Amino acid sequence: MDPLIAPGDIPYLPRGVRLAEDRVRGMPVLLAPERALQLDPIGHAILVELDGQRSLQQIATDLAKRYEAPQAEVMTDMSDFLTGLIQRRMVFVRPTP
Repeated sequence: MDPLIAPGDIPYLPRGVRLAEDRVRGMPVLLAPERALQLDPIGHAILVELDGQRSLQQIATDLAKRYEAPQAEVMTDMSDFLTGLIQRRMVFVRPTP
């Protein structure tokens, strides 16, 4: 799958898409109009960081430091995960100004 996001792009949740807690299952979910996606801890950790201000590269750097993981691996995993959500129109991307 070709990534739809570059390291300098700024990912964000578009209007109508939000993170929530599924109280019945006790797990985080990403809610969009007529869709819901259950999130594992890694997906949740990524999406919590989407503030609409920082680039993919900046977020990957922060997560790599926080979880003591190789930055290249974090960047690849984030890019793959977000590409799938971009295709579903659950994450939007703004190029760096």
